[in-house]
Amino acid sequence: MNFKNNFSNGIKNLIKYLPRLPAGMAIVFILSVWLVFSSQYFLKGAAPFPSTYLLNNFDPWNEYDLLTGPVKNGATPDVITQIFPWKWLVIDSFKNGNFPIWNPYAFSGTPLLANYQSAALSPLNILYFILPFEDGWSISVLLQPLLASLFMFAFLKSINRSDFASIIGAIAFGFCGFITTWMMYGTLGYAILFLPLALFAIEKFYRTKSWHYSLLLSLSVPLSFFSGHFQTSLYFLIFIFIYILFKFATQKNKKLFGFTFASLIAGLAISSPQLLPSIEFYFNSPRETIYSISEIIPWTYLATFFAPDFFGNPVTRNDWFGHYIEWNAYIGLIPLLLGFYSLRKKDNYVYFFGLMSIIIIFFAFKSPIQGLLVNLHIPVLSTSAAGRIIVLFSFSFAALSSFGLDALIEDIGGKKKRAIFMWLCLILAVFTVLWSLIFFKLYLPAEGIAIAFSNFRLPSVIFVLLLITAVLTLFIRNKKLLFLFPLLLIALVSFDMLRFSLKWMPFEDKKLIFPNIKLSEGVEWVAPHDRMIATFGNEGSGVLKIASTEGYDPLYIESYGEFVMGAKEDRYNLPERSVVRFPRISSSSQKLLNFLGVRYVIQKKADGQKSWTYPVWDNESDFKLIYEDEKYQVFDNLAVLPRTFAVSKYKVIKGKEKVISEIYKEETDLRSEVILSEE
Repeated sequence: MNFKNNFSNGIKNLIKYLPRLPAGMAIVFILSVWLVFSSQYFLKGAAPFPSTYLLNNFDPWNEYDLLTGPVKNGATPDVITQIFPWKWLVIDSFKNGNFPIWNPYAFSGTPLLANYQSAALSPLNILYFILPFEDGWSISVLLQPLLASLFMFAFLKSINRSDFASIIGAIAFGFCGFITTWMMYGTLGYAILFLPLALFAIEKFYRTKSWHYSLLLSLSVPLSFFSGHFQTSLYFLIFIFIYILFKFATQKNKKLFGFTFASLIAGLAISSPQLLPSIEFYFNSPRETIYSISEIIPWTYLATFFAPDFFGNPVTRNDWFGHYIEWNAYIGLIPLLLGFYSLRKKDNYVYFFGLMSIIIIFFAFKSPIQGLLVNLHIPVLSTSAAGRIIVLFSFSFAALSSFGLDALIEDIGGKKKRAIFMWLCLILAVFTVLWSLIFFKLYLPAEGIAIAFSNFRLPSVIFVLLLITAVLTLFIRNKKLLFLFPLLLIALVSFDMLRFSLKWMPFEDKKLIFPNIKLSEGVEWVAPHDRMIATFGNEGSGVLKIASTEGYDPLYIESYGEFVMGAKEDRYNLPERSVVRFPRISSSSQKLLNFLGVRYVIQKKADGQKSWTYPVWDNESDFKLIYEDEKYQVFDNLAVLPRTFAVSKYKVIKGKEKVISEIYKEETDLRSEVILSEE
């Protein structure tokens, strides 16, 4: 009872000292911050897509002198090689009246819906039917920080946070490191941004008992799982389940616990059209047998919690340590510091989010937990990038920041100087340690010292401003100043997060998104079933719609990878984790080329006879030049086998190693005999 009375009195004091914003002003402010972030799209028509990176670095576009400026961000190649081409194929399939089940343009044919990252069932796909493709892409990318911020604001208000505190928590999560650095993908951000919406639904259901909020919880689950990144959605699901257990532990209501848990199960059932084919695909891919965890964050990377570019930034080409996009947990300096201040409060929500933050740190950073996960052989969790779970830390500490601001305002109003000074002194100690590393050149290489010095100045200025305003507000007995204090903090947080996110995000001319080139005009006559090999990957084959034998995807059919890899040395080889590469130079390359129906070999003239090109010059009688421009040549494989044909005999061989060896024996004629692994 004492705890409840103290908490109630604290809220009353907070309301006394901190006036509420006019209705709707908080939403307007969040929308304004987002509009500043998105202004280059709305005012200049610039798309959030790394076009200059495409034109500089990716065949065949980089050969045609289309470059119009320097590359801003070269750290997101998968947007070009995977995400955009898959989305292009999904929307094209729908518009042609087909369901996007199959992708014929990679791995000699591979699942499209089941590969998960195509996000074929995402409700956001409707944007591509309302708007031109480039605008549908842009809006779907840019909506992520807005939706994350609005959902976070709604959740924080549902647990009785003030308007000012909820705004800070909302901006901290909406523009946090995970959502910002993965934003261009349009998948990982959506997989996590529905988390506060789900928690909002749980809170409102517990308070109102209304079935509408139970339904909202159920719908939030497929909204995440249809977004295109299973690992992040799995974190989303685990966090919700733990939160439901937390609510049960604090409320002791079995009936409400049963309803929320049932709503969660119902959401998974709704997600089954995506989950079931993807699960089957997973167990037929190399990922099912490769248990290793990558991207574990080293403890030295904690410095980036205070300054995201302490070790450099890929955009400025000076990152020298770590994996910026995978390990980024930044939520803004002030929200981080407010999160620490909240830990002094006796509140169940603070206990929950604080404990979750600590647990997540040990899952993301180097600890015995990663070894345990690998040994347990848990699908996805034992085969993926460990650092990505850090987004749950960002979410938890963004929530704590709202408690921290409310507690700080309450303590300033109550003149609790000791607690505030201890907090400021602890922060000052952290900054002193980090500056000491820089000035005394400890543990950092010479080039790292200059980078850290340059990038640690702004966070230090922000901290000094926080320190000065907090002290002034504490000693000057003026309620207007107390009202201005959170406004100043919100302004600093908005500036900090906008600077951070705009530094990362390239906004470039929409016309430069996979523009037409001569080669695309030259291969317009290629039939969908005619396959090719070239020096480019899915960014070329998917967009130009030329079926390729190669591919790059976290999920692909393992037996196909084993078959292609077998041609490398005429024996069984383990397939690669995410890539299938056609062996250019081996005794069985031509045999594989013919059998897979590879009719076209596309060569870049500048490559000459490099090892990564197919040696058409070794079998000139089998190849005919059928297209040529100043950059590329296309050869027709005259020895290619037809895509369908009848054979008169077969052979059964047990064991995939023996099957592969038999296929690539010189005397095995794949035109007249089939090799089977069972009767």
